[in-house]
Amino acid sequence: MKFDNILAEVNGFGRFQLRTILLMLAARMTLPFNFMLNNLIAAVPSHHCDITSLDYGGVLSNLSHKEKLIVSIPVQEDGTLNSCQMFAEPQYHMLINSSNITDLPTVPCQNGWMYDNTTFKSTLATEWDLVCDKRRVNKATATIFFTGVMLGAVVFGYLSDRFGRKRTLLMSYVTTTFFGFASAFSSSFAMFAAMRFFAGLGLSGISIVTVVLCIEWVDIEHRTAVGTLISLDWSICSALLPVVAYFVNDWRYLVATVTSPLCLAIVCWWWLPESARWLISNGKVESAHFYLTKCAKVNGREQFMADLKPEVLSKVILVENENKKYSYLDLVRTPRMRRLALLTGIVWFAVACTYYGISLNIEGFGVNIYLTQFIYGAIEIPAKAFIYFSLKKIGRRFSQAGALVLTGLCIFCNMFIPQDKGSFRTAVGALGKMFAEAAFTAVFLYTAELYPTVMRQNGLGFCSFMARTGVAVSPLILLAGEVWGHLPSTIFTLVAFAGGLSASLLAETRNVRLPETIEDVEQTS
Repeated sequence: MKFDNILAEVNGFGRFQLRTILLMLAARMTLPFNFMLNNLIAAVPSHHCDITSLDYGGVLSNLSHKEKLIVSIPVQEDGTLNSCQMFAEPQYHMLINSSNITDLPTVPCQNGWMYDNTTFKSTLATEWDLVCDKRRVNKATATIFFTGVMLGAVVFGYLSDRFGRKRTLLMSYVTTTFFGFASAFSSSFAMFAAMRFFAGLGLSGISIVTVVLCIEWVDIEHRTAVGTLISLDWSICSALLPVVAYFVNDWRYLVATVTSPLCLAIVCWWWLPESARWLISNGKVESAHFYLTKCAKVNGREQFMADLKPEVLSKVILVENENKKYSYLDLVRTPRMRRLALLTGIVWFAVACTYYGISLNIEGFGVNIYLTQFIYGAIEIPAKAFIYFSLKKIGRRFSQAGALVLTGLCIFCNMFIPQDKGSFRTAVGALGKMFAEAAFTAVFLYTAELYPTVMRQNGLGFCSFMARTGVAVSPLILLAGEVWGHLPSTIFTLVAFAGGLSASLLAETRNVRLPETIEDVEQTS
């Protein structure tokens, strides 16, 4: 008897499984809140040099504020005030003739900046003047955060396979809660960056452990449905984030707000089950029997577990050595595991890099930032329906590859839409975001099915590490637009196509039992 047979007997998709998903909902809603947060807290509102303290010996005292701006700050080609430069001396002739300013000497802002606070009451840029020469420091905020997420994937992936899903999840909750609130009360940018790094580290554990815990409790028939269902909270909360940010438009309060659901998640953690698959793989059959009995009771299948003795479970998953502790080195010890690690690593890098390449560039479409963020979140909901039916009918491999190729095509097409066509650029960008989200939804489920139980969390941790590498790189790729405007889109397109090719070389896992050991993977054709 296989574990999937036992799971089917106790109802592999009953009230117990639904309750498990709901108990992790509060924690999972913080993922899109935090991962997309940088778009809002690091936004740079319109700004110009602060001239309120300038007087030049009293010569400006008789001018109105509008006139002071005219004689103090040059105007750009689009008619807006220069964000980073001011005239070295007041240019009174500008009040009469402002047509020729090319030869007038300018200097960097001398007394800070004035910001337009109609959209945001406060952001990182306005708090610490991260504009002009410091604008790259502001953009690095996302890279710092996702570097923490990248490291967290490795740390929590190992801890989950070593100490169990449930205990590792609590560690993730506590880490994210502490550093999330600490970042909201940061007194300097350096402190904020450090706190966000560790908050990202904790969030990575929440991301990968919750998925594996759900998948390992679900039978073969319902894995596709559950894999899609648990990602739906991401899309709904992505669309909800700009609504929250519209009313909470101070960055400190916003960071605290998106962290607060974890307080409820810590309470809900007490009722979460440990993975019975992991327990059996580690020789803890008594604990596995306890949780399977609880599952059977909630799902109305008590009689089956009453007849099943704990010692029978020890034969359900056969491992060479129950005391063996697996690590990331086991990803490269055997030929098929090496191939699997290489291909899934490329796929995850491509999925995350292109998804965030679109998501972190919402200001580049000429539409209100809140509206664009909402559209980008809402478009992910039909993506769930699209990928669900594709995974059921076409299978994992070609659904994954197709979603990545379509994402690349949308990014490629947007290169040829003029900048002044903001609505069209947003529409094509949103379509690309839809396919990118479809690829992200599929990759979690697909990867969990490809790796064996004894290495599932390590495998997902490695893949998540590769994904977060792609995320950390994506803001830097966007900076390449300063070299050539189409260079970022070109890079993202090539990355998407490379990911699609790698996905097409993986094995199909639709309606197949989850592999339990490395030997299971090596024996597959």
